[in-house]
Amino acid sequence: MTDKDPTRTTPKGLDGLAQLAAEQGGRGLPPVHLWHPEHCGDIDIIIQADGLWMHEGTPIGRPELTRLFSTVLRKDPDGYHLVTPVEKLKITVEDLPFRAITLKDVEGHLVFDTDQGDTVIAGPEHPIVVETDPATQEPAPRLHVRADLWARISRSLFYELVERASPVEGRLSVRSGEAVFALGPVGAGVE
Repeated sequence: MTDKDPTRTTPKGLDGLAQLAAEQGGRGLPPVHLWHPEHCGDIDIIIQADGLWMHEGTPIGRPELTRLFSTVLRKDPDGYHLVTPVEKLKITVEDLPFRAITLKDVEGHLVFDTDQGDTVIAGPEHPIVVETDPATQEPAPRLHVRADLWARISRSLFYELVERASPVEGRLSVRSGEAVFALGPVGAGVE
């Protein structure tokens, strides 16, 4: 059967999502922004704050499966969903769906890799945003990955960013190409 076979059916639920995502292998990200199926309910998948994907209380142990699911992930006004052309299933995301886990400098550009295999070059289209908890003053750094999906920058990578930083207009900031990203409020970390 070809992809255009009208008699072809896709299984529903987790199996259908896995099949669709696997079929996308090697062809880039599927166009989830173009798919507008009816909401089919919730599926018991949780992306924990530490980045671990759980299904029905059990860790999804196959990284290739979570990577495939991450390619059909979309954030809508009512939350995060796994989306196919025929199905939209709501999942739970405790913090952000991705984790930035590695950082390197490539010719003056900050290049991050996520826990789901995305490579992101920080810049105007992929900003680094650092929010500060008003009560604890703890920084909560994140990196834009795609659409409305973000990666939490790990504490160790944030420390690397701070080591690379210099003051810009009274704020500790890092550069990636021509883009400048503040790592905290005015005066924080600036001596």
